[in-house]
Amino acid sequence: MKKIFYSIIAAAGIMVTATGCEKYLDVNENPNGPQSVSPNLYLASMESNLALGVQYDSRFLGKYVQNFVSNSAGDTWDRHGYQAASDNSGQQWRSVYWKMGINLQDMINLSLAQERWDLAGIGYALKAWGWQSLTDYHGEIIIKQAFDPKRDVFDYDTQEFAYSEVRRLCDSAMVLLNRTDGAISADYAAKGDLMYKGDRSKWIKFVNGLLALNAHHLSNKSSYDPAKVIEYVDKALASNADDASVPFNGKVNDDTNFFGPLRNNLGTFRQSNFILSLLNGSVFGGVTDPRLALMLSSSPDGAYYGLNPNAGYGTLTTNQRPNTLWGTAAATTVGAGKYLFNNDVRFPLMTYSQLQFIKAEAAFLKNDKATALDAYKKGIDSHIDFVNQYTSVAANQIKAADKSTFLGKTAIVPTDANSLTLKMILLQKYIAQFGWGFTETWCDLRRYHYDSNVFTGFTLPASLFPDNNAKPAYRFRPRYNSEYVWNAAALKVFGGLDLDYHTKEMWFSQQ
Repeated sequence: MKKIFYSIIAAAGIMVTATGCEKYLDVNENPNGPQSVSPNLYLASMESNLALGVQYDSRFLGKYVQNFVSNSAGDTWDRHGYQAASDNSGQQWRSVYWKMGINLQDMINLSLAQERWDLAGIGYALKAWGWQSLTDYHGEIIIKQAFDPKRDVFDYDTQEFAYSEVRRLCDSAMVLLNRTDGAISADYAAKGDLMYKGDRSKWIKFVNGLLALNAHHLSNKSSYDPAKVIEYVDKALASNADDASVPFNGKVNDDTNFFGPLRNNLGTFRQSNFILSLLNGSVFGGVTDPRLALMLSSSPDGAYYGLNPNAGYGTLTTNQRPNTLWGTAAATTVGAGKYLFNNDVRFPLMTYSQLQFIKAEAAFLKNDKATALDAYKKGIDSHIDFVNQYTSVAANQIKAADKSTFLGKTAIVPTDANSLTLKMILLQKYIAQFGWGFTETWCDLRRYHYDSNVFTGFTLPASLFPDNNAKPAYRFRPRYNSEYVWNAAALKVFGGLDLDYHTKEMWFSQQ
């Protein structure tokens, strides 16, 4: 029997394909067990694993973008490095190619055969989301040959192709989600759909949001069309009620938010000086942001401090050292946590405020300052509401009067559209994506090549990882145990074996 190895799932174990192995299939000829499942039952696991993939990898990417940093000096990821011979930072790879992988295609095929157009459309939307997230994270990825059972090595596709494939899949999703015939059923889809409970209208908005992301990332290219980006956003999420997110019940480890104290994955992580500077008035005209106390953690002395990458606690006294992201003095597995770092909160994948900031930037680049200002203000306004949604104690939530006062500060929201700046848009977007939108934040930083004139106060560590050759990271290396162990020849073609491969600029960020 010939054994075929899927490069993309080798790390999870060897999968022996059915090709040329009729007897292997006999294990499914069990009269007491099903040989196929209802397509709606695939959804919950795939959606939750998309969220978990982002969360797992955020332990590394979150340090690249300085949402948070290590509480000790010399951290590899603080310095934009990587861990050789390790699968750390490869969880999204695993989620897309294995956790979804053939399962997703099976769900789509079963749905099409049963004329469940809505479920098939959701499947195409998830596939598009997976490719978009993965190519923005890794650059070149495997698409055309990914699930070919006749291969034991897999050629990579360009990022340009990946972007075009996302658009193609979004178009297919849109066609199917708009159909009204066949066996479409919101109740049926809802049994597995953790994100939108089978609501096709929200999935259509989600697909438009994904198209907006896809189109907007090309802002450095001559083909960039800001009007098209604005059009997509206007058809996308209409309010916070349309936010795409995945729930966790917070009762047992396997169904608890990866960021919560129960799972204790972030005990050595602390908020960065950069995010603190955006909320404490250092950057925005001395205006303290009412979101500060709800998003960040104070120190034992009651004040707020942040850490710089690769510096540890520096000269901070014990009472000045910032508490954990959960608001506790030390790592713990008990307690509720706070904001997005709680046990039972939903983890966002796309939000209304995020898309409003994308619209604001697109309009700004189009020189439509009035539209830019309107979207910018809606982005801040809706994110304040978003923060309140993630603040479980009602008494601590931002009051309407305080929100109005804050939005009335010209250092935050100019009264004259011509006073709006690009950095205001990008920095407020950074705030709105803190703790969840890691890849999109990184796309912004890379589109502007880590420019401190845009990202005021963002400073790369003086001592970058030795393999970087003094360059910041622009991509993550593919998952080690599947690619560097089994598929190294394919990596060599485009420089994937180079020690500084992770510093190679992305296609989308180039002109």
